[in-house]
Amino acid sequence: MTGTIRPIVPGDAKVLSALYTAQRDFLAPFEPVRAESFFTEVTQRVRLTEIAERRRMGAGFSWLILDGGVVAGMISLSNVIRGPFQSANLGYFVAREHNGRGLATTAVQLVVAEAFSAVGLHRVEAGTLLDNHGSQRVLAKAGFEQFGLARRYLHIGGAWRDHVLFQRLSDS
Repeated sequence: MTGTIRPIVPGDAKVLSALYTAQRDFLAPFEPVRAESFFTEVTQRVRLTEIAERRRMGAGFSWLILDGGVVAGMISLSNVIRGPFQSANLGYFVAREHNGRGLATTAVQLVVAEAFSAVGLHRVEAGTLLDNHGSQRVLAKAGFEQFGLARRYLHIGGAWRDHVLFQRLSDS
């Protein structure tokens, strides 16, 4: 297993645009409907500049998932809430051709370690579609516990979809 992560930067716009374009059909059942412009390098550069600003402010963090140096996916901590909550949401994807090799599990473990140490969070939450058993296995392997069901949680693939909710606490 050669998976690792590195912080994403605006200079990654071209490679991320190519990755999203190549994985468009594969990711469509798991993501919001994307405008054509989302897949362009220009839009990705704007998006990654915003991500860099959120990192600078401590409000969000994103990494590329690498497979032997090849960009294979992305993982993010978003909706970082400070104060007494110290929590964030975790989201990730791994390209179809890199699935089943432990990359997502390794990336989740690395990001959770970063969340609890450098970022200083107490809790990380993740949600999966009800039938996304692969992602549910990744979260379980990474020490997350299932804690609920969120009805009509996110607008995915053109419809409001239910999600199974998972969490990992810093003292787990």
